[in-house]
Amino acid sequence: MNSMAGRILVRVVAVFLLTPGFIAAAQQPKRVYRLGYLASVRGGSSEDALRRGLRDLGYIEGQNFVIESRSAEGKLDRLPGLVADLMRLNVDIIVVSSTQGALAAKKATQTIPIVFAIADDPVESGLVNSLAQPSGNATGVTDLAGGLGGKRIELLKETLPKVSRLAVLVWKPDGPGNAAERSEIELAVRAVRIRVQPVEIRGPNDLETGFAAINPTTNAFMGLTDTRFAGNRQRIVELSVKHRLRAVYPDRAFVEAGGLMSYGTNRAEWRRRIAYYVDKILKGTKPADIPVEQPTKFELVINLKAAKQIGLTIPPNVLARADRVIR
Repeated sequence: MNSMAGRILVRVVAVFLLTPGFIAAAQQPKRVYRLGYLASVRGGSSEDALRRGLRDLGYIEGQNFVIESRSAEGKLDRLPGLVADLMRLNVDIIVVSSTQGALAAKKATQTIPIVFAIADDPVESGLVNSLAQPSGNATGVTDLAGGLGGKRIELLKETLPKVSRLAVLVWKPDGPGNAAERSEIELAVRAVRIRVQPVEIRGPNDLETGFAAINPTTNAFMGLTDTRFAGNRQRIVELSVKHRLRAVYPDRAFVEAGGLMSYGTNRAEWRRRIAYYVDKILKGTKPADIPVEQPTKFELVINLKAAKQIGLTIPPNVLARADRVIR
């Protein structure tokens, strides 16, 4: 290239770079997505799972997304106000960690996408029309943990063959999916001739009196899959040990906190899937076109320290099936 042609090329490039359109494009700031996160209780792990999942997908907090977090602190009547607060912030997506919160969000908006991570059946609760075709502005993941109540009863019976009475902790008012779960438990205990004592509480302050009211002849305990229990897991575990109850939980987090055993999904893993939904929606896919995911793998976790503490020996056939044993 001769010097004259080179000078002409430099001028052309310079003119192009200085055009208003190019300057505007170069100065265009990167989009920072604003995600709303709504929890019914403090202490859940879905928000951390969301952050980890988004990092895995290449998102960097503060650079291309921020999270506006709100918690009802166990007071479900606060949920509508918290949803309204997130809407005033013009969030791009509302991520919800409970059925109650998802229902409050769906009632408030039909346009802002909602991504949920819940234990209840979203079809039964009215969040979606079907798992395959949500047909609305809400989608997400569900572990359908309530459907495992019968299996947990079987595990209790195998672990403690002479169990005859079972205390079931119920947080009133019942969660959206609790009626079906309680019905399933009632059918399961009837088959193995176990009597059930419902222990109803209306808040964390009722836990002590609730456990104290359990019949002294009752030797087993189970909690329903309600998000409100998750925020009080440590106290629930402590009380079940104090009363020497053979307890089975829906979430391994209770066992890691000192509980006896759990059977359900690995919630830490499936909660990270909510980041996949957020990513798909931010890239233009409508929630109605993203099927709700269900778990395909369940795990049995046993805490031998807890068993020793209450004087229980786990049968070898049950211990052999455990996916994880805490010693």
